[in-house]
Amino acid sequence: QVRLVESGGGLVQPGGSLRLSCAASGFSFSIYAMSWYRQAPGKERELVARISSGGDIIKYADSVRGRFTVSRDNSKNTVYLQMNSLKPEDTAVYYCNYRSPGRDDYWGQGTQVTVSS
Repeated sequence: QVRLVESGGGLVQPGGSLRLSCAASGFSFSIYAMSWYRQAPGKERELVARISSGGDIIKYADSVRGRFTVSRDNSKNTVYLQMNSLKPEDTAVYYCNYRSPGRDDYWGQGTQVTVSS
């Protein structure tokens, strides 16, 4: 059974940093790409970052490139999202995503990130 558990969200001032974690279980984590998405109130869920199984191929949304860093530790079945220079527009619920070979999407419960002074 696939399980994704996000943590690390919270309230931070503009310009601050947060590190999100996603602990995965129930599938062969080390051989699949993983993604982070976010959804702000009233908006569609959008891709933030994607990292390949080995961590060598990374994609970022234009809005976060240069500020966010995605990484993974395959020995811990965990993917991370380091978020620096946070802006109010980064406020959203952040979700970890795994897409199976059959193209089924699995999501965690999400973690709230609020950027506000």
